[in-house]
Amino acid sequence: MSEFTIHTLDTAPEASKSLVEGSIKANGFLPNLHAVMAEAPGLLEGYQVLHKLFSESSFNAEELTVVWQTINVEHECHYCVPAHTAIANMMKVDPAITEALRNQEAMPTEKLQVLHETTLSMTRGRGVLTQEEMTRFFDAGYTHRQMLDIVLGLAQKVMSNYTNHLAETPVDSAFEKFDWKAKK
Repeated sequence: MSEFTIHTLDTAPEASKSLVEGSIKANGFLPNLHAVMAEAPGLLEGYQVLHKLFSESSFNAEELTVVWQTINVEHECHYCVPAHTAIANMMKVDPAITEALRNQEAMPTEKLQVLHETTLSMTRGRGVLTQEEMTRFFDAGYTHRQMLDIVLGLAQKVMSNYTNHLAETPVDSAFEKFDWKAKK
């Protein structure tokens, strides 16, 4: 495998420098994911925009976590599962939800379980759901917008999960305590 550069503000391509500065300002440090993505300014910008849009979507903090972590775990992303565990903690999400997602266990409520299962089906089926799955989602109280917001979350996570697979992005020290390994 070829080595990917983990950029700093000094080594980032000129077109990525303002994005890197924004990441440092927002996070207090430059996450390794963003440092790798800086090689392709459009990727880093797209990821940052999608993250902002999904964070401001129709989902609350618990639901955002369910969508993010369902995708991260399904994609077996060694970097994003720990990172989103830390993010969930910062968002004051019940640790029981995060641990259930990390360990592929049932959600604490039926509504979150439906969101998890719908997100998993969309991820595995490349956006194809059965009528039964769609009905179950809507019957749980979710909306058409929320179904489409899952697509937004998937787009964001494909960008990060795939980048991390290709680059074998090292987990930042801030996230190491939430280390995670895929179940085999």
